[in-house]
Amino acid sequence: MPKLILLPAVDVSNGLAVRLTRGQTGTEATHGDPLDAARDFLDQGAEWLHLVDLDAAFGRGDNADVLRRVVDELAGSLSIQLSGGIRDEVSLNRALAAGVRRVNLGSAALANPDWVASAILEHGDRLVVGLDVRGSTLVPRGTTDIGADVFDTLELLESAGCSRYIVTDVDTDGAMSGPNLQLLSDVANRTNTPVIASGGIATLDDIAAIRDLVNVGVEGAILGKALYAGAFTLTDALAVANGD
Repeated sequence: MPKLILLPAVDVSNGLAVRLTRGQTGTEATHGDPLDAARDFLDQGAEWLHLVDLDAAFGRGDNADVLRRVVDELAGSLSIQLSGGIRDEVSLNRALAAGVRRVNLGSAALANPDWVASAILEHGDRLVVGLDVRGSTLVPRGTTDIGADVFDTLELLESAGCSRYIVTDVDTDGAMSGPNLQLLSDVANRTNTPVIASGGIATLDDIAAIRDLVNVGVEGAILGKALYAGAFTLTDALAVANGD
């Protein structure tokens, strides 16, 4: 069985690495310098980093200088997937120019599906689309909007040629309550496009359970709060993901 790709997350707010519970503002727990956190993941064997500007995602400023420092130092050593507030041409071009491997268009960008389709056509596998889901409904972060049905949206993105999806159950994100394996399986079974799991991972058994979905199209998993809470190390998680 192919390995499960793990992407440890560094979420940045007010210049610091933080973790949220269920993606809600006001639940931040701080974890120091984002660059130190990213270096630690690299030292433990990370090949990917999921780097998020939470302030940009919530429309309350940005951490561009901090993220640039992380990218400038580490982009030559690991692949970086950049996320947060990327929902139009200006923010997308800025993110692509930063030197990262991939850019995540958040669910809020799907309010303009024609632009998303054109961006996918132009930039191909440098783009991944985030699907933040509650039940089967999109819940764009940084807005109070209730979006479309996730499977209707998936059909539109498939027709546009999207190369990859990040699927987040917002009710498990940062809650360490276990991943929504049914949602991941349902999405993966509706597409031949790789899926990255996000939200809820709390134990090494959760990673093993997601790895069991590799054969149906779940390519990777984003790890966040469990690493910062010390539930396990990235080194141990990578061993499980690799089937060691």
